[in-house]
Amino acid sequence: MIYEPREDSLLLEKYVKKLAQGKVLDMGTGSGIQAKAALTKTKEVTAADSNPEAVAYVKKLGIKAVQSDLFSNIKGKFDTIIFNPPYLPEAEGEDKESQQITTGGKQGYELLERFLKEAKAHLNPKGIILLVYSSLTGNIEAVAKKQGFNVEVLEEQKMFFERIIVSKLFPD
Repeated sequence: MIYEPREDSLLLEKYVKKLAQGKVLDMGTGSGIQAKAALTKTKEVTAADSNPEAVAYVKKLGIKAVQSDLFSNIKGKFDTIIFNPPYLPEAEGEDKESQQITTGGKQGYELLERFLKEAKAHLNPKGIILLVYSSLTGNIEAVAKKQGFNVEVLEEQKMFFERIIVSKLFPD
């Protein structure tokens, strides 16, 4: 199953088109929406996803893509890292396939925490991370600060049961 673009993807895409620069990594590429948006700003875009179906799909779009569990198969450093992660807390009864694209862990932030622990080693000193998450995910600002990142909230979009948040992260 490939994550189809929804409100969160479209909100993040808006900032990718404004802020992506240099060498770009689209982590958790899914449908490739962010990689395509980044290609409007730079030609150096790599898409990554743990789902082989998503990787094959993005490759068919002509985008360089690699199968990777977060940074496990990622080499080098990037100026911009984009991430639209699974960020919702675990929901009882949700099937495995759906969980893979929506659930970020028991509390919702565990995958993001792991991503941020690994991201610094792949980010150039003046690099940025563009990230989307939910008010249901937990205190992402605290998680990011713990990993040595400053957080600038770019926009929040109110949904009926949550807020979708796009932030720019950069190293301390």
